[in-house]
Amino acid sequence: MSTVIRAEGLSKWYGNVLGLSDVSLEIQPGIVGLLGPNGAGKSTFMKLLTGQLKPSLGRILIDGRPIWNSVDLFGRFGFCPEPDAFYEDMTGWEFLSRIFRFSGDSRTEAEARAERALASVDLTRDKDRLIRGYSRGMRQRVKVAQAMAHDPEILVLDEPLNGLDPLGKRKVIRLIKEYRSQGRTVLVSSHVLPEIEALTREIILIHQGKILAQGDIHAMRDLIEKHPHIVAVRCDRPRELAARLVGETGVIDVRFEGQDGLIMEIRDRDRLFGLLPGLAADGGLDIREITSPDDNLQAVFDYLVGK
Repeated sequence: MSTVIRAEGLSKWYGNVLGLSDVSLEIQPGIVGLLGPNGAGKSTFMKLLTGQLKPSLGRILIDGRPIWNSVDLFGRFGFCPEPDAFYEDMTGWEFLSRIFRFSGDSRTEAEARAERALASVDLTRDKDRLIRGYSRGMRQRVKVAQAMAHDPEILVLDEPLNGLDPLGKRKVIRLIKEYRSQGRTVLVSSHVLPEIEALTREIILIHQGKILAQGDIHAMRDLIEKHPHIVAVRCDRPRELAARLVGETGVIDVRFEGQDGLIMEIRDRDRLFGLLPGLAADGGLDIREITSPDDNLQAVFDYLVGK
């Protein structure tokens, strides 16, 4: 596929603070997840991509053209920012209608587009309520609606699932996937790995303003699986369980936590999860809880950066 977005040696700093450092990458049509902990540089990259910030060094190209100061390219984007920016005393319908009027639509076109946009995110019944009375999830859906309403070629969504309930998340995920099916380009950021996994296999990992990796999520997870995992178990007789686990293939270390806790460092988490029920049954043990404290995006990045 042809490259839609290309970054070449892209850097951005704010005074002495480095926001993005020497980023070079290519993005093709489809959904790409931009993953990183808070403060990693995701929002800075998206603002550079949409022409809101000028690069300190390097450039970012859309179909081979630099985005900075190319006003004619701006209409190709739909952008959902992470922070709210509403006129609180407007209704959802009034807010979107005004935005579309500012974009050049006639009154009739703007009002019809606002109706369709609100319907796409299930806000038709609440369109005449003041935005100040909207819940966090409703406010988030309004932002997503305004980003998609003008049918953009490139959709840039900064943490679009924040604050949404499970039903709202499924709805937005379905809308984003519909864009992919139309051959559009979607860049969506998150610090929650399962959210991105529900959308796409193609991801970009960013940390401290640098791109750590880009590619298929399953290939990356295979690499991550080479690092030991931490698994915590709570049971009535942790010492007996520890004795049964010591010597099992892939168990690197076992230590105790409190009166009923066991912390294990293991190579193959799935194999351990398969073993535990049998070990518990054979020994008559009561396993109350199994958790993986490092099963989150921050832990993945800690592994990648060697912490």
